[in-house]
Amino acid sequence: MSFPDLTKTIKIDKLGVDERIDRFCKRSIKNDAKKYGLHLALSMIDLTTLEGKDTPEKVRRLCYKARHLHDSLPGLPSVAAVCVYPTFVAIAKKELKGSGINIASVSTAFPSGQSTLEVKLSDTKFAVDQGADEVDMVISRGKFLAGEYNFVYDEIAAVKEVCGKAHLKVILETGELDTLDNVRKASDIAIYAGADFIKTSTGKISPAATMPVTFVMLNAIKDYYKKTGIKIGMKPAGGIATSKMALQYLVMLNETLGDDWMNKDLFRFGASSLANDILMQLVKQESGHYQSLDYFSND
Repeated sequence: MSFPDLTKTIKIDKLGVDERIDRFCKRSIKNDAKKYGLHLALSMIDLTTLEGKDTPEKVRRLCYKARHLHDSLPGLPSVAAVCVYPTFVAIAKKELKGSGINIASVSTAFPSGQSTLEVKLSDTKFAVDQGADEVDMVISRGKFLAGEYNFVYDEIAAVKEVCGKAHLKVILETGELDTLDNVRKASDIAIYAGADFIKTSTGKISPAATMPVTFVMLNAIKDYYKKTGIKIGMKPAGGIATSKMALQYLVMLNETLGDDWMNKDLFRFGASSLANDILMQLVKQESGHYQSLDYFSND
């Protein structure tokens, strides 16, 4: 697609957004629907380790957790992906072989994005060559806030080309974009530049994912779909730690984009700690009592 006409970008009514979010959060969910929603949310999680102290062994433990979420609970879905730095992609690929769990890798000088295009493309190519199924890139927020929108668009398009068959998730780092109007504008740029997913945050700054920001991004996806018939995915990341929050996000997703987006191919959670809370809630539904978080891996 060509560069979007930003003069036609919808202005965001913050009060209206807040009112919609309030209604989403007040929806009552019956027990059967809650269990279904928890299983669905679990299947949408990208288990993630993105720390300076990451080691091959830590990545192996995370992959083991992805394959064995809670062996005593039958019928659990697999998580959608494991997300690591490019240097650990080959390890994750080996550990998850045959599992159906995707390997995602951050790239483009994550999390700051402060590097040259040459370095960013090399970073991405290395991740893909190592076996990444998905690439999570960061936009150049400084360039965006300076109004250099064509620069941001061109950079995303260049990374998309290097990705080849790997899906591209474009991280906006919404906590640095200041306004919901900017979030909408950045969403449109990313989508038109070739993003397969748009993603709220790196998880490295606060605020990370919020429901108002995600709602604005979902509506950008909705408008693009109405115009082109092309479905773009959404990934809120960072700060979604409880089952209750995950279910609220799924209510918002369903009421904004509908059933077609209610799957891991078009919606993800970037929230590793969420998996443990969901498992704890599912154990409670099966046994009638909560299991201590000590029973669940923190990796």
